[in-house]
Amino acid sequence: MASSLARTALRTAARRAPRALPAVSRPAQAASYSLLAKAAAAKSAQCATASGTRGVKTLDFAGTKEVVYERSDWPLAKLQDYFKNDTLALIGYGSQGHGQGLNARDNGLNVIVGVRKDGESWKQAMEDGWVPGENLFPIEEAINKGTIIMNLLSDAAQSQTWNSIAPLITKGKTLYFSHGFSVVFKDDTHVVPPKDVDVILVAPKGSGRTVRTLFKEGRGINSSIAVWQDVTGKAKEKAIALGVAVGSGYLYETTFEKEVYSDLYGERGVLMGAIQGLFLAQYQVLRKNGHTPSEAFNETVEEATQSLYPLIGQKGMDYMFNACSTTARRGALDWAPVFEKANLPIFEQLYESVKNGTETRKSLEFNGRATYREDLNKELEVINNQEIWRAGKTVRSLRPDYKPESE
Repeated sequence: MASSLARTALRTAARRAPRALPAVSRPAQAASYSLLAKAAAAKSAQCATASGTRGVKTLDFAGTKEVVYERSDWPLAKLQDYFKNDTLALIGYGSQGHGQGLNARDNGLNVIVGVRKDGESWKQAMEDGWVPGENLFPIEEAINKGTIIMNLLSDAAQSQTWNSIAPLITKGKTLYFSHGFSVVFKDDTHVVPPKDVDVILVAPKGSGRTVRTLFKEGRGINSSIAVWQDVTGKAKEKAIALGVAVGSGYLYETTFEKEVYSDLYGERGVLMGAIQGLFLAQYQVLRKNGHTPSEAFNETVEEATQSLYPLIGQKGMDYMFNACSTTARRGALDWAPVFEKANLPIFEQLYESVKNGTETRKSLEFNGRATYREDLNKELEVINNQEIWRAGKTVRSLRPDYKPESE
């Protein structure tokens, strides 16, 4: 695809795009959620495509009606009152623990963090303002103090620590996950929740870093919610409220099984695994046919991520196709079915590998190794040293908004 495609796409998109509104400055920190809730409520009142009351909507997703919950139903005062007698014990301080914990704390809830004392996560939590003996504790102590136990350890760590954690999750507590992995694949993880507690899930559709960033920007991330076990009769309501507390803007109902199947499938597919494979295959063919590294990278990655994919995110695939040249559009329409036919068997194989637990067992074996970090770094270094990504570093340095990676 010639470089003129990028220019054509941008010009056409600019003509089709609505006039931009004046920029609005945002506070550096989201210290109060109540203003965001008011804005969301106003937006909800103006929405003509949805039916329902307050923050609950029934929306039409390509002919299928689904209920969507939004944070406008949980203004800050209501949220704080709902959890006034609860202590959220956040176990683990990785990506999701960091984002969800800080958001819930900023929303005025009583949050404590439980991690291994003096480990890396302990030090990170202290840097983020968690105070030992006040709201930062060893794991066992945090669980004993908490009423809602938010198990945000890695999947492998959840399996490895379950025997010591399980006896501490006593009757009346709530067990919270952000991934259905451990509970759904219990035959492999041996994570079987006690029968006398609510078991719920809030799964943000993004990394913990994104959960935090969108919250601070006043936007909120989309999340899935699910109930595995409802002892109190209020598990679903609790999941929705916690979803809002940790920074969700909209919440979609699912099941533990569907959440983990779609999550593992998507990560191995177009979100990460497949896209790396497609990028690499296209780049290699271009290089074998005499194209320079810069040209091969620009035609494979740079135009995709900087010009075309953002258009898909804004208004969909047809919008992106319409924003491109007639030649590019014709070729894309002709070759899309070819790629679909070639890849469909691979995606079917992938989904079955997820559903039958093969991917779970691979993950637990690798991520549970004593040499996990060293082994992972070796594989990532292979990707880092691939010519496509070495060329990409130089291409990125030419962007007008480039900042050195050390900054």
